[in-house]
Amino acid sequence: MTPDSPDDRVEGNTLRVLVVDKEYHGDLEASSRGHMLTGMTAVEDSAGYVLIERLQGSLRGRTGTFLLQHYGIMDHGATHQLVEVIPDSGTGELRGLAGRMTGTIVDGAHSYELDYSLPGAT
Repeated sequence: MTPDSPDDRVEGNTLRVLVVDKEYHGDLEASSRGHMLTGMTAVEDSAGYVLIERLQGSLRGRTGTFLLQHYGIMDHGATHQLVEVIPDSGTGELRGLAGRMTGTIVDGAHSYELDYSLPGAT
């Protein structure tokens, strides 16, 4: 993650814009670039973010690009996250892709599972 602008702080609340670059490995072999907006409060472990990322690569051997939209809230450390494929964003062999992604973080390492449907996929 790379800051894309200076932090915007007012009365303990901070807005931050970041550029996010990721690599996915497994059934989904892709690289991604995204733009994230975070809102952090003066209360530790209470924050929110939104992120749109474009993935380019292959899903079980089918190549193309698609967009993911992330929404996350942290309420005193309790997290709620929603990550969905943006409808009609699939290109190439990923045209028609739909689905949701769930993620886990263990010892700082992120892993994801994509529950999806794709016309013609077996």
